[in-house]
Amino acid sequence: MLEADYVIIGSGSAGSALAYRLSEDGRHSVIVIEYGGSDFGPFIQMPAALSFPMNMSLYDWGFRTEPEPHLGGRSLATPRGKVIGGSSSINGMVYVRGHAHDFDHWAEMGATGWAFADVLPYFKRMENAQGGEDDWRGTDGPLNVQRGPRTNPLYHAFIEAGRQAGFEVTEDYNGSKQEGFGPMEQTIFTGRRWSAANAYLKPALKRKNVRLVRGFARRVIIENQRATGVEIEARRKIQVVKARREVIICASPINSPKILMLSGIGPAEELQRMGIAVVADRKGVGQNLQDHLELYIQQACREPITLHSSLNLISKALIGAQWLLFRTGLGASNHFEAAAFVRSRPGVDYPDIQYHFLPAAIRYDGKAAATVHGFQAHVGPMRSKSRGVVALASPDPREAPRIRFNYMSHDDDWADFRHCIRLTREIFSQEAFAPYCDGEISPGAHVISDNALDDFVRENVESAYHPCGTCRMGSRENPMSVVDPELKVIGVEGLRVADSSVFPRITNGNLNAPAIMVGEKAADHILDKPLLPPSNQKPWINPRWKVSDR
Repeated sequence: MLEADYVIIGSGSAGSALAYRLSEDGRHSVIVIEYGGSDFGPFIQMPAALSFPMNMSLYDWGFRTEPEPHLGGRSLATPRGKVIGGSSSINGMVYVRGHAHDFDHWAEMGATGWAFADVLPYFKRMENAQGGEDDWRGTDGPLNVQRGPRTNPLYHAFIEAGRQAGFEVTEDYNGSKQEGFGPMEQTIFTGRRWSAANAYLKPALKRKNVRLVRGFARRVIIENQRATGVEIEARRKIQVVKARREVIICASPINSPKILMLSGIGPAEELQRMGIAVVADRKGVGQNLQDHLELYIQQACREPITLHSSLNLISKALIGAQWLLFRTGLGASNHFEAAAFVRSRPGVDYPDIQYHFLPAAIRYDGKAAATVHGFQAHVGPMRSKSRGVVALASPDPREAPRIRFNYMSHDDDWADFRHCIRLTREIFSQEAFAPYCDGEISPGAHVISDNALDDFVRENVESAYHPCGTCRMGSRENPMSVVDPELKVIGVEGLRVADSSVFPRITNGNLNAPAIMVGEKAADHILDKPLLPPSNQKPWINPRWKVSDR
Protein backbone atom coordinates (compact mmCIF):
# COMPACT_ATOMS: atom_id res chain seq x y z
CA MET A 1 0.00 0.00 0.00
CA LEU A 2 1.31 3.43 -1.00
CA GLU A 3 0.44 5.50 2.04
CA ALA A 4 1.93 8.39 4.02
CA ASP A 5 0.89 11.18 6.35
CA TYR A 6 1.55 13.77 3.67
CA VAL A 7 1.41 13.24 -0.08
CA ILE A 8 3.04 15.94 -2.23
CA ILE A 9 2.29 16.16 -5.96
CA GLY A 10 5.40 17.51 -7.68
CA SER A 11 9.06 17.69 -6.68
CA GLY A 12 9.69 21.24 -7.89
CA SER A 13 10.80 24.35 -6.01
CA ALA A 14 8.04 24.33 -3.38
CA GLY A 15 7.45 20.57 -3.34
CA SER A 16 11.08 19.75 -2.59
CA ALA A 17 11.22 22.37 0.19
CA LEU A 18 8.02 20.91 1.69
CA ALA A 19 9.36 17.35 1.59
CA TYR A 20 12.47 18.50 3.46
CA ARG A 21 10.64 20.50 6.15
CA LEU A 22 7.66 18.14 6.72
CA SER A 23 10.02 15.21 7.31
CA GLU A 24 12.64 17.13 9.28
CA ASP A 25 11.68 16.05 12.81
CA GLY A 26 11.09 12.41 11.80
CA ARG A 27 7.54 12.33 13.16
CA HIS A 28 5.70 12.26 9.83
CA SER A 29 5.97 10.17 6.67
CA VAL A 30 6.05 11.90 3.28
CA ILE A 31 5.53 10.62 -0.27
CA VAL A 32 6.53 12.85 -3.18
CA ILE A 33 4.90 11.99 -6.51
CA GLU A 34 6.98 12.97 -9.55
CA TYR A 35 6.33 12.04 -13.16
CA GLY A 36 9.75 13.12 -14.44
CA GLY A 37 13.02 11.25 -14.09
CA SER A 38 16.54 11.83 -12.87
CA ASP A 39 18.43 15.13 -13.06
CA PHE A 40 21.74 13.32 -13.49
CA GLY A 41 24.07 14.51 -16.23
CA PRO A 42 25.68 17.67 -17.60
CA PHE A 43 22.65 19.04 -19.48
CA ILE A 44 21.02 19.90 -16.15
CA GLN A 45 23.94 20.14 -13.74
CA MET A 46 26.27 22.32 -15.88
CA PRO A 47 25.08 25.92 -15.46
CA ALA A 48 26.20 27.09 -18.91
CA ALA A 49 24.09 24.34 -20.54
CA LEU A 50 20.87 25.98 -19.32
CA SER A 51 19.37 26.30 -22.81
CA PHE A 52 19.32 22.51 -23.29
CA PRO A 53 17.01 21.05 -20.61
CA MET A 54 14.15 23.48 -21.20
CA ASN A 55 14.10 22.39 -24.85
CA MET A 56 14.28 18.64 -24.19
CA SER A 57 11.08 16.60 -23.96
CA LEU A 58 12.89 14.38 -21.46
CA TYR A 59 12.89 17.24 -18.93
CA ASP A 60 10.12 19.60 -20.07
CA TRP A 61 6.35 19.10 -20.24
CA GLY A 62 6.38 20.84 -23.63
CA PHE A 63 3.41 23.16 -23.02
CA ARG A 64 2.61 25.87 -25.55
CA THR A 65 0.13 28.70 -25.44
CA GLU A 66 -2.87 28.94 -27.69
CA PRO A 67 -2.35 31.55 -30.45
CA GLU A 68 -1.90 34.81 -28.57
CA PRO A 69 -4.34 37.33 -30.08
CA HIS A 70 -2.23 40.43 -29.34
CA LEU A 71 1.02 38.91 -30.62
CA GLY A 72 -0.15 38.26 -34.17
CA GLY A 73 -1.39 34.78 -33.32
CA ARG A 74 2.01 33.51 -32.18
CA SER A 75 2.08 30.43 -29.95
CA LEU A 76 4.74 30.77 -27.25
CA ALA A 77 6.61 28.03 -25.41
CA THR A 78 5.69 27.56 -21.74
CA PRO A 79 8.42 25.30 -20.35
CA ARG A 80 7.76 23.52 -17.04
CA GLY A 81 10.15 21.05 -15.45
CA LYS A 82 9.30 17.34 -15.83
CA VAL A 83 12.20 16.05 -13.71
CA ILE A 84 13.11 15.92 -10.03
CA GLY A 85 13.53 19.52 -8.93
CA GLY A 86 10.82 20.58 -11.39
CA SER A 87 11.45 23.91 -13.06
CA SER A 88 14.36 24.64 -10.70
CA SER A 89 16.20 21.95 -12.70
CA ILE A 90 15.63 23.61 -16.08
CA ASN A 91 15.53 27.33 -15.23
CA GLY A 92 18.14 30.06 -15.69
CA MET A 93 19.40 29.76 -12.07
CA VAL A 94 18.75 33.44 -11.37
CA TYR A 95 17.96 34.18 -7.72
CA VAL A 96 15.58 37.07 -6.97
CA ARG A 97 13.42 37.27 -3.86
CA GLY A 98 11.11 39.96 -5.19
CA HIS A 99 10.61 43.44 -3.77
CA ALA A 100 9.34 43.95 -0.23
CA HIS A 101 6.29 45.82 -1.52
CA ASP A 102 5.30 42.82 -3.68
CA PHE A 103 4.53 40.85 -0.54
CA ASP A 104 2.90 43.79 1.22
CA HIS A 105 0.61 43.96 -1.80
CA TRP A 106 -0.21 40.25 -1.36
CA ALA A 107 -1.34 40.97 2.19
CA GLU A 108 -3.43 43.93 1.00
CA MET A 109 -5.11 41.61 -1.53
CA GLY A 110 -6.25 39.26 1.24
CA ALA A 111 -3.19 37.03 1.72
CA THR A 112 -3.03 37.88 5.42
CA GLY A 113 0.26 36.86 7.03
CA TRP A 114 2.24 37.08 3.76
CA ALA A 115 3.48 40.67 4.00
CA PHE A 116 7.21 41.28 3.65
CA ALA A 117 7.72 41.29 7.42
CA ASP A 118 6.15 37.80 7.50
CA VAL A 119 8.06 36.25 4.59
CA LEU A 120 11.54 37.74 5.12
CA PRO A 121 12.33 35.27 7.95
CA TYR A 122 11.53 32.39 5.58
CA PHE A 123 13.78 33.76 2.86
CA LYS A 124 16.54 33.97 5.46
CA ARG A 125 15.83 30.43 6.71
CA MET A 126 16.19 28.92 3.26
CA GLU A 127 19.36 30.74 2.14
CA ASN A 128 23.05 30.15 2.38
CA ALA A 129 23.98 33.40 0.65
CA GLN A 130 27.56 34.27 -0.20
CA GLY A 131 28.36 37.99 -0.11
CA GLY A 132 24.92 39.38 0.69
CA GLU A 133 23.97 42.27 2.96
CA ASP A 134 24.43 41.63 6.68
CA ASP A 135 21.23 40.99 8.66
CA TRP A 136 19.16 40.74 5.49
CA ARG A 137 20.40 37.40 4.23
CA GLY A 138 20.46 33.84 5.50
CA THR A 139 23.81 32.05 5.79
CA ASP A 140 23.02 28.51 6.96
CA GLY A 141 20.02 27.37 4.90
CA PRO A 142 19.92 24.54 2.34
CA LEU A 143 19.80 26.82 -0.73
CA ASN A 144 23.24 27.99 -1.82
CA VAL A 145 23.27 31.39 -3.51
CA GLN A 146 26.35 33.03 -5.04
CA ARG A 147 27.42 35.89 -7.29
CA GLY A 148 29.13 35.19 -10.58
CA PRO A 149 32.84 36.07 -10.95
CA ARG A 150 32.14 39.01 -13.35
CA THR A 151 35.55 38.68 -14.97
CA ASN A 152 34.27 39.99 -18.31
CA PRO A 153 34.62 43.82 -18.40
CA LEU A 154 31.21 44.14 -20.05
CA TYR A 155 29.49 43.36 -16.74
CA HIS A 156 31.23 46.32 -15.11
CA ALA A 157 30.44 48.50 -18.14
CA PHE A 158 26.74 47.70 -17.73
CA ILE A 159 26.68 48.62 -14.03
CA GLU A 160 28.75 51.76 -14.59
CA ALA A 161 26.55 52.81 -17.52
CA GLY A 162 23.53 52.58 -15.25
CA ARG A 163 25.26 54.83 -12.74
CA GLN A 164 26.26 57.28 -15.47
CA ALA A 165 22.64 57.45 -16.65
CA GLY A 166 21.70 58.60 -13.13
CA PHE A 167 20.32 55.36 -11.73
CA GLU A 168 21.11 53.84 -8.37
CA VAL A 169 23.75 51.17 -7.78
CA THR A 170 23.02 48.35 -5.35
CA GLU A 171 25.39 45.81 -3.88
CA ASP A 172 22.58 43.39 -3.03
CA TYR A 173 19.20 43.60 -4.75
CA ASN A 174 18.05 40.78 -2.42
CA GLY A 175 18.93 42.90 0.60
CA SER A 176 17.43 46.19 1.75
CA LYS A 177 17.81 47.93 -1.63
CA GLN A 178 16.49 46.25 -4.75
CA GLU A 179 16.57 49.39 -6.86
CA GLY A 180 19.68 49.90 -8.95
CA PHE A 181 22.38 48.24 -11.05
CA GLY A 182 24.58 45.57 -9.51
CA PRO A 183 25.73 41.95 -9.43
CA MET A 184 23.21 39.21 -10.21
CA GLU A 185 22.78 36.23 -7.90
CA GLN A 186 22.74 32.59 -8.96
CA THR A 187 21.56 29.28 -7.50
CA ILE A 188 24.92 27.68 -8.30
CA PHE A 189 27.22 25.89 -5.85
CA THR A 190 30.70 24.46 -6.45
CA GLY A 191 30.21 24.94 -10.18
CA ARG A 192 26.88 23.13 -10.57
CA ARG A 193 23.19 23.99 -10.63
CA TRP A 194 21.86 24.18 -7.09
CA SER A 195 18.28 23.19 -7.80
CA ALA A 196 15.57 22.46 -5.24
CA ALA A 197 16.39 18.78 -5.86
CA ASN A 198 20.03 19.26 -4.83
CA ALA A 199 19.21 21.62 -1.97
CA TYR A 200 16.14 19.94 -0.46
CA LEU A 201 14.86 16.75 -2.07
CA LYS A 202 17.99 14.61 -2.16
CA PRO A 203 18.85 15.32 1.51
CA ALA A 204 15.22 14.57 2.44
CA LEU A 205 15.25 11.26 0.55
CA LYS A 206 18.09 10.06 2.77
CA ARG A 207 15.59 9.98 5.63
CA LYS A 208 13.60 6.82 6.26
CA ASN A 209 10.32 8.73 6.37
CA VAL A 210 10.51 10.17 2.83
CA ARG A 211 9.79 8.29 -0.38
CA LEU A 212 9.78 9.32 -4.04
CA VAL A 213 7.07 7.64 -6.12
CA ARG A 214 7.32 7.86 -9.90
CA GLY A 215 3.93 8.36 -11.42
CA PHE A 216 1.57 10.61 -13.35
CA ALA A 217 -0.87 12.36 -11.01
CA ARG A 218 -4.36 12.09 -12.53
CA ARG A 219 -6.53 13.60 -9.81
CA VAL A 220 -6.98 14.00 -6.06
CA ILE A 221 -9.33 11.47 -4.43
CA ILE A 222 -11.95 13.37 -2.42
CA GLU A 223 -14.40 11.62 -0.11
CA ASN A 224 -17.05 13.56 1.82
CA GLN A 225 -15.33 16.85 0.95
CA ARG A 226 -11.98 15.59 2.25
CA ALA A 227 -8.86 14.73 0.22
CA THR A 228 -7.80 11.19 1.05
CA GLY A 229 -5.24 10.41 -1.63
CA VAL A 230 -3.99 10.85 -5.17
CA GLU A 231 -4.85 8.70 -8.16
CA ILE A 232 -1.70 8.08 -10.21
CA GLU A 233 -0.77 6.16 -13.32
CA ALA A 234 2.45 4.19 -12.84
CA ARG A 235 3.75 1.24 -14.85
CA ARG A 236 0.58 1.41 -16.96
CA LYS A 237 -1.62 0.81 -13.91
CA ILE A 238 -3.95 3.16 -12.07
CA GLN A 239 -3.03 3.23 -8.38
CA VAL A 240 -3.97 5.32 -5.37
CA VAL A 241 -1.44 6.93 -3.03
CA LYS A 242 -3.25 7.37 0.27
CA ALA A 243 -2.78 10.44 2.48
CA ARG A 244 -3.49 10.00 6.18
CA ARG A 245 -3.29 13.73 6.88
CA GLU A 246 -3.08 15.93 3.78
CA VAL A 247 -2.48 16.14 0.05
CA ILE A 248 -0.40 19.12 -1.10
CA ILE A 249 -0.41 20.05 -4.80
CA CYS A 250 2.90 21.57 -5.92
CA ALA A 251 2.58 20.85 -9.62
CA SER A 252 3.15 24.32 -11.21
CA PRO A 253 0.79 27.13 -12.21
CA ILE A 254 -0.11 25.05 -15.27
CA ASN A 255 -0.60 21.58 -13.76
CA SER A 256 -1.90 22.57 -10.30
CA PRO A 257 -5.14 24.14 -11.59
CA LYS A 258 -5.47 21.28 -14.09
CA ILE A 259 -5.30 18.69 -11.28
CA LEU A 260 -7.78 20.68 -9.18
CA MET A 261 -10.26 20.82 -12.05
CA LEU A 262 -9.86 17.12 -12.85
CA SER A 263 -10.60 16.53 -9.15
CA GLY A 264 -13.86 18.49 -9.32
CA ILE A 265 -12.59 21.80 -7.94
CA GLY A 266 -13.01 24.78 -10.24
CA PRO A 267 -15.58 26.78 -12.19
CA ALA A 268 -18.72 24.63 -11.92
CA GLU A 269 -20.00 25.39 -15.44
CA GLU A 270 -16.73 24.37 -17.05
CA LEU A 271 -16.46 21.19 -14.98
CA GLN A 272 -20.03 20.18 -15.83
CA ARG A 273 -19.37 20.82 -19.52
CA MET A 274 -16.46 18.36 -19.23
CA GLY A 275 -18.61 15.78 -17.45
CA ILE A 276 -16.69 16.19 -14.17
CA ALA A 277 -18.67 16.00 -10.92
CA VAL A 278 -18.38 19.30 -9.03
CA VAL A 279 -16.84 18.97 -5.56
CA ALA A 280 -16.24 22.70 -4.96
CA ASP A 281 -17.30 25.57 -7.22
CA ARG A 282 -14.22 27.81 -7.23
CA LYS A 283 -14.36 30.28 -10.10
CA GLY A 284 -10.75 31.37 -9.59
CA VAL A 285 -9.15 28.02 -10.49
CA GLY A 286 -7.11 28.60 -13.66
CA GLN A 287 -7.84 32.34 -13.73
CA ASN A 288 -5.40 35.19 -12.91
CA LEU A 289 -2.59 33.69 -15.05
CA GLN A 290 0.38 36.09 -15.17
CA ASP A 291 3.91 36.12 -16.57
CA HIS A 292 6.82 38.41 -17.38
CA LEU A 293 7.65 39.15 -20.99
CA GLU A 294 11.08 40.30 -22.14
CA LEU A 295 12.97 41.55 -25.16
CA TYR A 296 16.64 41.18 -26.06
CA ILE A 297 18.26 44.50 -26.98
CA GLN A 298 21.49 43.52 -28.72
CA GLN A 299 24.63 45.50 -29.51
CA ALA A 300 27.57 44.51 -31.69
CA CYS A 301 30.85 44.61 -29.75
CA ARG A 302 34.02 46.01 -31.35
CA GLU A 303 36.26 44.12 -28.90
CA PRO A 304 36.43 40.29 -29.26
CA ILE A 305 35.67 39.74 -25.58
CA THR A 306 32.15 38.30 -25.69
CA LEU A 307 31.05 34.67 -25.43
CA HIS A 308 30.82 34.56 -29.25
CA SER A 309 34.31 33.01 -29.33
CA SER A 310 33.03 30.12 -27.20
CA LEU A 311 30.09 29.11 -29.40
CA ASN A 312 32.04 26.91 -31.82
CA LEU A 313 32.21 23.15 -31.31
CA ILE A 314 35.88 23.02 -30.27
CA SER A 315 35.44 25.72 -27.63
CA LYS A 316 32.27 24.06 -26.33
CA ALA A 317 34.11 20.75 -26.04
CA LEU A 318 36.95 22.36 -24.07
CA ILE A 319 34.52 24.21 -21.78
CA GLY A 320 32.62 20.96 -21.19
CA ALA A 321 35.80 19.03 -20.43
CA GLN A 322 36.99 21.62 -17.93
CA TRP A 323 33.61 21.59 -16.22
CA LEU A 324 33.42 17.78 -16.12
CA LEU A 325 36.92 17.49 -14.65
CA PHE A 326 37.06 20.49 -12.30
CA ARG A 327 33.57 22.13 -12.16
CA THR A 328 35.26 25.40 -13.16
CA GLY A 329 35.55 27.70 -16.18
CA LEU A 330 32.86 29.14 -18.44
CA GLY A 331 30.70 26.06 -17.89
CA ALA A 332 30.31 26.87 -14.19
CA SER A 333 28.22 30.04 -14.67
CA ASN A 334 24.85 30.84 -16.23
CA HIS A 335 26.55 34.08 -17.41
CA PHE A 336 23.79 36.24 -15.96
CA GLU A 337 26.18 38.08 -13.64
CA ALA A 338 24.93 41.68 -13.75
CA ALA A 339 21.40 42.96 -13.33
CA ALA A 340 19.26 45.99 -12.67
CA PHE A 341 15.90 46.88 -11.20
CA VAL A 342 14.70 50.39 -12.07
CA ARG A 343 11.52 52.46 -12.00
CA SER A 344 9.88 53.46 -15.25
CA ARG A 345 8.74 56.97 -14.30
CA PRO A 346 8.17 59.42 -11.43
CA GLY A 347 5.34 58.35 -9.14
CA VAL A 348 6.28 54.65 -9.23
CA ASP A 349 7.51 53.91 -5.72
CA TYR A 350 9.51 50.74 -6.39
CA PRO A 351 11.11 49.11 -9.43
CA ASP A 352 8.90 47.90 -12.26
CA ILE A 353 11.57 47.06 -14.87
CA GLN A 354 14.14 44.26 -14.67
CA TYR A 355 17.37 43.81 -16.63
CA HIS A 356 19.50 40.71 -17.08
CA PHE A 357 22.81 41.48 -18.83
CA LEU A 358 24.62 38.86 -20.93
CA PRO A 359 28.03 39.27 -22.67
CA ALA A 360 26.71 37.47 -25.76
CA ALA A 361 24.07 38.09 -28.40
CA ILE A 362 22.02 34.91 -28.33
CA ARG A 363 18.47 33.84 -27.54
CA TYR A 364 17.64 32.39 -24.13
CA ASP A 365 16.81 29.05 -25.73
CA GLY A 366 20.31 28.85 -27.22
CA LYS A 367 19.14 29.46 -30.77
CA ALA A 368 19.73 32.30 -33.23
CA ALA A 369 23.11 33.54 -32.05
CA ALA A 370 24.34 36.70 -33.75
CA THR A 371 27.09 36.12 -36.32
CA VAL A 372 29.36 38.73 -34.70
CA HIS A 373 30.67 39.55 -31.25
CA GLY A 374 27.85 41.15 -29.31
CA PHE A 375 26.12 41.57 -25.97
CA GLN A 376 22.54 42.04 -24.85
CA ALA A 377 20.22 43.24 -22.15
CA HIS A 378 17.09 41.26 -21.43
CA VAL A 379 14.50 43.83 -20.40
CA GLY A 380 10.84 43.76 -19.50
CA PRO A 381 8.17 45.34 -17.29
CA MET A 382 7.46 43.59 -14.01
CA ARG A 383 3.79 44.36 -13.39
CA SER A 384 1.74 43.86 -16.54
CA LYS A 385 -2.01 44.29 -16.07
CA SER A 386 -2.72 41.52 -18.61
CA ARG A 387 -4.28 38.34 -17.23
CA GLY A 388 -4.78 34.93 -18.80
CA VAL A 389 -6.28 31.54 -18.09
CA VAL A 390 -5.46 27.84 -17.83
CA ALA A 391 -8.44 25.65 -18.73
CA LEU A 392 -9.09 21.97 -19.35
CA ALA A 393 -8.95 20.90 -22.98
CA SER A 394 -10.76 17.66 -22.11
CA PRO A 395 -11.52 15.44 -19.08
CA ASP A 396 -8.61 13.19 -20.15
CA PRO A 397 -5.78 13.73 -17.60
CA ARG A 398 -3.19 12.97 -20.29
CA GLU A 399 -4.25 15.89 -22.47
CA ALA A 400 -2.38 19.16 -21.96
CA PRO A 401 -4.50 22.05 -20.69
CA ARG A 402 -5.38 25.10 -22.76
CA ILE A 403 -3.09 28.00 -21.92
CA ARG A 404 -3.69 31.60 -22.94
CA PHE A 405 -1.80 34.39 -21.20
CA ASN A 406 -3.48 37.21 -23.18
CA TYR A 407 -0.04 38.79 -23.43
CA MET A 408 -0.03 42.52 -24.24
CA SER A 409 -3.82 42.76 -23.92
CA HIS A 410 -3.57 45.96 -21.84
CA ASP A 411 -2.64 49.25 -23.53
CA ASP A 412 -0.12 50.07 -20.79
CA ASP A 413 1.96 47.03 -21.81
CA TRP A 414 2.78 48.60 -25.17
CA ALA A 415 3.83 51.93 -23.63
CA ASP A 416 5.90 50.07 -21.03
CA PHE A 417 7.82 48.08 -23.65
CA ARG A 418 8.48 51.14 -25.82
CA HIS A 419 9.95 52.80 -22.74
CA CYS A 420 12.06 49.70 -21.97
CA ILE A 421 13.62 49.75 -25.45
CA ARG A 422 14.38 53.48 -25.39
CA LEU A 423 15.77 53.28 -21.86
CA THR A 424 18.08 50.40 -22.82
CA ARG A 425 19.39 52.42 -25.76
CA GLU A 426 20.08 55.29 -23.36
CA ILE A 427 22.08 52.97 -21.09
CA PHE A 428 24.08 51.53 -23.99
CA SER A 429 24.86 55.11 -25.14
CA GLN A 430 26.71 55.95 -21.91
CA GLU A 431 30.45 56.58 -21.83
CA ALA A 432 31.10 53.24 -20.08
CA PHE A 433 30.07 51.40 -23.26
CA ALA A 434 31.92 53.71 -25.69
CA PRO A 435 34.90 51.33 -26.09
CA TYR A 436 32.60 48.42 -26.89
CA CYS A 437 29.42 49.45 -28.75
CA ASP A 438 29.62 48.96 -32.50
CA GLY A 439 26.03 49.40 -33.63
CA GLU A 440 22.68 47.97 -32.63
CA ILE A 441 21.95 44.43 -33.86
CA SER A 442 18.40 44.25 -32.55
CA PRO A 443 15.92 45.93 -32.92
CA GLY A 444 18.23 47.95 -35.21
CA ALA A 445 18.88 51.69 -35.28
CA HIS A 446 16.15 52.23 -37.90
CA VAL A 447 13.40 51.03 -35.51
CA ILE A 448 12.44 54.32 -33.88
CA SER A 449 8.76 55.25 -34.16
CA ASP A 450 6.10 54.00 -31.77
CA ASN A 451 4.57 51.90 -34.53
CA ALA A 452 7.91 50.38 -35.51
CA LEU A 453 8.71 49.57 -31.88
CA ASP A 454 5.26 48.02 -31.42
CA ASP A 455 5.82 45.84 -34.49
CA PHE A 456 9.18 44.71 -33.10
CA VAL A 457 7.58 43.85 -29.74
CA ARG A 458 4.72 41.96 -31.39
CA GLU A 459 7.11 39.84 -33.46
CA ASN A 460 9.92 39.31 -30.97
CA VAL A 461 8.77 39.53 -27.36
CA GLU A 462 9.29 36.28 -25.46
CA SER A 463 8.18 34.83 -22.17
CA ALA A 464 10.66 35.06 -19.32
CA TYR A 465 9.06 31.77 -18.15
CA HIS A 466 7.59 33.16 -14.93
CA PRO A 467 3.97 31.90 -14.96
CA CYS A 468 2.00 32.20 -11.73
CA GLY A 469 -1.30 33.13 -10.13
CA THR A 470 -3.74 30.40 -11.27
CA CYS A 471 -4.72 29.20 -7.75
CA ARG A 472 -4.57 32.58 -6.09
CA MET A 473 -4.36 32.99 -2.35
CA GLY A 474 -6.83 35.32 -0.63
CA SER A 475 -9.61 35.62 1.87
CA ARG A 476 -12.23 32.89 2.02
CA GLU A 477 -14.92 35.52 1.34
CA ASN A 478 -13.43 36.41 -2.06
CA PRO A 479 -15.11 34.20 -4.71
CA MET A 480 -11.94 34.29 -6.85
CA SER A 481 -9.70 32.95 -4.07
CA VAL A 482 -8.70 29.32 -4.52
CA VAL A 483 -6.68 28.88 -1.30
CA ASP A 484 -6.85 30.75 1.99
CA PRO A 485 -3.80 32.35 3.66
CA GLU A 486 -2.86 28.93 5.11
CA LEU A 487 -2.92 27.59 1.52
CA LYS A 488 -5.93 25.38 2.24
CA VAL A 489 -8.14 24.80 -0.81
CA ILE A 490 -11.43 26.52 0.00
CA GLY A 491 -14.31 24.06 0.18
CA VAL A 492 -12.24 20.88 0.69
CA GLU A 493 -10.56 19.52 3.81
CA GLY A 494 -7.06 18.03 3.85
CA LEU A 495 -5.95 19.67 0.59
CA ARG A 496 -3.55 22.54 -0.04
CA VAL A 497 -1.74 24.12 -2.97
CA ALA A 498 1.81 25.40 -2.48
CA ASP A 499 3.68 26.72 -5.52
CA SER A 500 3.79 29.89 -7.63
CA SER A 501 0.17 29.35 -8.65
CA VAL A 502 -0.92 30.79 -5.28
CA PHE A 503 0.74 34.19 -5.90
CA PRO A 504 -2.04 36.83 -5.91
CA ARG A 505 0.19 39.01 -8.10
CA ILE A 506 3.51 38.32 -9.80
CA THR A 507 6.62 39.42 -7.92
CA ASN A 508 9.56 41.46 -9.20
CA GLY A 509 12.08 39.27 -10.99
CA ASN A 510 12.51 35.53 -11.36
CA LEU A 511 10.08 33.31 -9.43
CA ASN A 512 12.19 30.40 -8.17
CA ALA A 513 13.07 32.09 -4.86
CA PRO A 514 9.51 33.11 -3.86
CA ALA A 515 8.22 29.67 -4.91
CA ILE A 516 10.70 27.99 -2.55
CA MET A 517 9.73 30.47 0.17
CA VAL A 518 6.07 29.43 -0.27
CA GLY A 519 7.11 25.81 0.32
CA GLU A 520 9.11 26.76 3.41
CA LYS A 521 6.26 28.76 4.97
CA ALA A 522 3.62 26.23 3.94
CA ALA A 523 5.41 23.55 5.96
CA ASP A 524 4.96 25.53 9.18
CA HIS A 525 1.26 26.05 8.42
CA ILE A 526 0.77 22.33 7.67
CA LEU A 527 2.61 21.20 10.81
CA ASP A 528 0.75 23.86 12.82
CA LYS A 529 4.06 25.16 14.09
CA PRO A 530 4.48 28.71 15.40
CA LEU A 531 5.35 30.91 12.42
CA LEU A 532 8.74 32.60 12.43
CA PRO A 533 8.53 35.99 14.18
CA PRO A 534 7.92 38.87 11.75
CA SER A 535 10.89 41.04 10.81
CA ASN A 536 11.03 44.73 11.68
CA GLN A 537 13.52 45.54 8.90
CA LYS A 538 12.48 48.27 6.47
CA PRO A 539 13.40 48.21 2.79
CA TRP A 540 15.04 51.15 1.05
CA ILE A 541 12.66 53.23 -1.05
CA ASN A 542 14.10 55.93 -3.30
CA PRO A 543 13.43 59.30 -1.62
CA ARG A 544 13.02 60.84 -5.09
CA TRP A 545 10.36 58.38 -6.28
CA LYS A 546 7.63 61.00 -6.56
CA VAL A 547 9.65 63.36 -8.75
CA SER A 548 12.11 61.21 -10.71
CA ASP A 549 12.62 57.74 -12.20
CA ARG A 550 16.21 57.74 -10.94
